[in-house]
Amino acid sequence: MRIGYTMMTEQAGPRELVDHVVGAERAGFDFSVISDHYFPWLDSQGHAPYAWSVLGAAAQATTRIPLMTYVTCPTFRYHPTVVAQKAATTQLLSGGRFRLGLGSGENLNEHVIGAGWPAAHVRLDMLEEAVEIIRALLAGHTVNHHGAHYDVENARLWDLPDDPPPIGIAASGPRSCEIAGRHADLLVAVEPERDLVTAFADRGGSGKPCVGQLAVCHDPDRETALRRAHDQFRWSLGGWKVNSELPGPAGFAQATRTVRPEDVAEAVPCGDDVEAFVEAAKAYAEAGFTELALVQIGGEHQESFLDWSRRSLLPALREL
Repeated sequence: MRIGYTMMTEQAGPRELVDHVVGAERAGFDFSVISDHYFPWLDSQGHAPYAWSVLGAAAQATTRIPLMTYVTCPTFRYHPTVVAQKAATTQLLSGGRFRLGLGSGENLNEHVIGAGWPAAHVRLDMLEEAVEIIRALLAGHTVNHHGAHYDVENARLWDLPDDPPPIGIAASGPRSCEIAGRHADLLVAVEPERDLVTAFADRGGSGKPCVGQLAVCHDPDRETALRRAHDQFRWSLGGWKVNSELPGPAGFAQATRTVRPEDVAEAVPCGDDVEAFVEAAKAYAEAGFTELALVQIGGEHQESFLDWSRRSLLPALREL
């Protein structure tokens, strides 16, 4: 299983994020991903820079480590024609190291354009239509499209990479797995659910990469790590049906007011016990994931995590 590093835009500024991915490359991580947010989940995280500017800077600051959006929503804040242009440019800047991860989005980030937040099945229909437009543009076609959700007039990308970036699609249930199986080069998921991997394979994704994500909180003192994880990452226990619907950090703070530190400890490995981190990662390997991106909780705690990963965590995870 390949091990990746997450540039978490919700917890660090743009310059810091670039420094972090440079450190991840030096530490020996196999790939990197970046979140694409307009808001943090909670006020305590404190950041939300523009992911695509960070990607451009990261592409120039690194030489080896692959880059990937985890994930971009191509249906509200961004029109699919613009996503295709951004993806092509990032692939060129990175010298072919970019993968485009796409998903149906969260109200948290997409409400800002004032277009409302439709039901999940509508959002998935929009995603599928957007992916078809993006693929056509990345293939070099001139696109005229008048669909159920999008109009495209005489669009063409003038700067195209020799190899278009692979497209990943985030899945959390049967319908999204169906879309991923039909349209994606790789699966994206945030839970170690074998059913997702199996459904993706059954619908056309057999043999394709499956990329998961695991939040961790490294600190020499486990109680310090646990307090930080509870403060900044308790939102993650809400589940996708909740997390995709709430419109802002205040809503997540209210929804998680009864979440206890011990609840977070069951989902997030905390401290510096390598075996605990490996055990959490093993769940993804056993579910059939081929790649796993780690999220170190706490923007100001990345350097120590990267150093510890180089010395202790990555060698242990390689054995998976």
